[in-house]
Formats: sequence, C-alpha cells, structure tokens
Amino acid sequence: QVQLGESGGGLVQAGGSLRLSCAASGSIFSINAMAWYRQATGKQRELVATITSSGSTNYADSVKGRFIISRDNAKNTVYLQMNSLKPEDTAVYYCNSKIDTVVAGLHYEYAYWGQGTQVTVSS
Repeated sequence: QVQLGESGGGLVQAGGSLRLSCAASGSIFSINAMAWYRQATGKQRELVATITSSGSTNYADSVKGRFIISRDNAKNTVYLQMNSLKPEDTAVYYCNSKIDTVVAGLHYEYAYWGQGTQVTVSS
C-alpha cells in the first residue's frame, strides 16, 4: 500500500508565493516520474510540471518561469515552489507519482494520486 500526502496549500494574494509538498509512504521500491497537476472549478485537470528520477523537469507554458518543481529522493518527496502567483492559478493541486512496488517478488509500477490541496490566489 502506498499513500501520497500533500501539504502547503492555502490563500495568498496575487504576486505571492506558496510551496507545496507531497510525500510518498508505504511499500516503495523506487519512485520514477513525479508530477503536479491542477484542476480549477469547472475545468479539466491539467499537467503543471513533471520531474524524472534523474531530475529532468518540464513545465506547462502557463507556469514557466514562475513555478519550480523539485524532489528529495531520500525523503520520497516532491515539491512545487509557486512564485508570482496569479488568480488564474487558483485550483486544487494534485501530486502524481509513478511508484515501483514489489509484490511476491515481482515489480509493478503504478501511478498514485495525492488527495489534493486547495490553492486560492486573490486579486
């Protein structure tokens, strides 16, 4: 069993910053790609940023230059530093991790989701 626990959301004024964290726990052999998604009210969930196990990153155009994704492999944790926040960044943010687990000696990779954390940016 694997769980992803998110923290760091909240209410911030436009131009402010927040840092989200997502820690994985449970039966983990290794963690491959990690990512942050977001879903605004009435909209589809969208990819915000990804980071591979080796540290390569990719960002949605809407957050490039403002958000930074990073990870601490020793802590099984992924972070999202959000700067220069805009009202359009308001959404529920979800972390997603592709985690390798071992069951009966066999490796399986599953994609796990966090429970989501609300980020609200006021104008």
